[in-house]
Amino acid sequence: MAQPPQLTDEQRAAALAKAAEARRVRAEKKELLKTGSLRLSELFEEAAADDILAGLKVERVIASMPGTGKIKAKRLMESLGIAENRRIRGLGDKQKEALLAEFS
Repeated sequence: MAQPPQLTDEQRAAALAKAAEARRVRAEKKELLKTGSLRLSELFEEAAADDILAGLKVERVIASMPGTGKIKAKRLMESLGIAENRRIRGLGDKQKEALLAEFS
């Protein structure tokens, strides 16, 4: 089995800071979706240019939409044929269109 890379303390601290920033940005966007301040189409546009947002799991994005929880998100993804581990960057055009139609 491969060993994890040997990092210096500075490299490890930088990686931790980068991961914390990514979590903060993702949580902020999900909260904006939940409150209705951000539309799903706007999130898709931002994710096209931002790797942090492109890494958001679709299930968590759907669950963040107003009136939708984890169970509804799973059912919707199954009905649209979206894998449960899919991230925004991995969505096809038809899947994006189907999600936008569902939440417009």
